[in-house]
Amino acid sequence: MAELLDNVVLPVASRDDAAETVAAIRPYLDGAEVTVVHVIEKAGGAPDKASVEQREEEADHIFDIVEDGLADATVERDLRYSTDTVDAIFDAAEDADASAIVVSTRGGNRLLQLLTGDVALKLVTENDRPVVVLPHDDDSTEPTPDTEDGSDHG
Repeated sequence: MAELLDNVVLPVASRDDAAETVAAIRPYLDGAEVTVVHVIEKAGGAPDKASVEQREEEADHIFDIVEDGLADATVERDLRYSTDTVDAIFDAAEDADASAIVVSTRGGNRLLQLLTGDVALKLVTENDRPVVVLPHDDDSTEPTPDTEDGSDHG
């Protein structure tokens, strides 16, 4: 059986997301194959917020960040167009025969997490392959200068 992180799909939504995800996954990759997926969401009949060309140009910048950050891995670009981001990620994982889908937790407050939770829930519950969730830097329990033991109290 292939190792869990030998051939992963890495969905990224923005430049910041790409940089944070690369920083989170880099220590776990050792000669892995990475399919980086960016989904351009179609409005489903409503006018799109930006032109397709603008969104494709932004996707190129996002892909560049991942490729530069994961120079030791084999990186493939996969640009998808869909009204359903999660289904597009699943399709990319199937097409790449991925061993896992790897995501990084997002920062943000509890309300933001609640509002975006349906996407995360669907990724985990409606999938036929493992989903690996890497911690965001803010989720670290490493001691900080203010709290040497990593606790919240002073």
